[in-house]
Amino acid sequence: MRAPTGDQYELACDTPAGQARVTITQLAAGIRSYSVGGIDVTEPYDESLATPSGCGIVLVPWPNRVANATWWWRDESGSVSEQKLAVTEPARGNAIHGLLRYTPYLLVMRTKNSVTLSATVYPQPGYPFLLDTSVRYTLTADGLMVEHTVTNAGAKDAPVAIGAHPYLKIGGVPTEDLVLQLEATTHFEVDERMNVVGEHPVHGTEFDLRNGRRVGDLQLDDGFGGVMHRGGRAEHSLTAPDGRSVVLWADTSYGYVQAFTHRSFATLPAGEVAVAIEPMTAPADALNSSQGLSWLATGETMKTAWGIEPRLV
Repeated sequence: MRAPTGDQYELACDTPAGQARVTITQLAAGIRSYSVGGIDVTEPYDESLATPSGCGIVLVPWPNRVANATWWWRDESGSVSEQKLAVTEPARGNAIHGLLRYTPYLLVMRTKNSVTLSATVYPQPGYPFLLDTSVRYTLTADGLMVEHTVTNAGAKDAPVAIGAHPYLKIGGVPTEDLVLQLEATTHFEVDERMNVVGEHPVHGTEFDLRNGRRVGDLQLDDGFGGVMHRGGRAEHSLTAPDGRSVVLWADTSYGYVQAFTHRSFATLPAGEVAVAIEPMTAPADALNSSQGLSWLATGETMKTAWGIEPRLV
């Protein structure tokens, strides 16, 4: 039987903590599994399943939500037009997670420890732009590096943001007992449909996760800004009581992050929690706010990098 997520690309590498193994899917170029020495460091799901809750997928040309699946485009001539996207979050009336969630990527290059996949965003209702995109996954003894490239292949300036949707864990440790730390200084307030209505400093609030908080004490599906970078990268993490951790790092392109404590993840028993830490180059509804949004001229290319570093020894 063919996998619902298409072809499966297996990567392997030796590390001090044992062999690292990663599976990348053809559909949405997603991370289906990542383990080190037999310990899962991302939430895995079986090859027979469709991608649960956006697990590990690429988010292009926007991450998160576009309110009411509608935004206004001012073109190079100054003309303004309403752009109506497909409603892909029907319960809330929004468009969510970009345009490649159900796109099969093409294989560009593959080695034992790396794979490069590509996909095209074609002009369509609500997004009249042409983009060539690629993602390269490279597995090393230090971790998994993810490099994105987006090129405007069309004749009009194109709005672009990039994100990803990995769920992190430390196999064998209840995720509720892990400590979540986010290097972010602001929090986005949302309405009942999860659309942004404000941005506020986290200092002195329940959303200040710079020193970490136990996952079991959190209820999050929240965006954060003001991500702090040191030495050219930000680090967000999950840490076990024994000191082992999994770090999601991101380059300076990623000024935003979403944290999601998911208590109905399809592959987990009821009540157990999965945690997504989602690096984003722009926050929710950036097509409307323009916050963090990149406008690529014809032929211009945007490159970003993020990765996952298991620190298990």
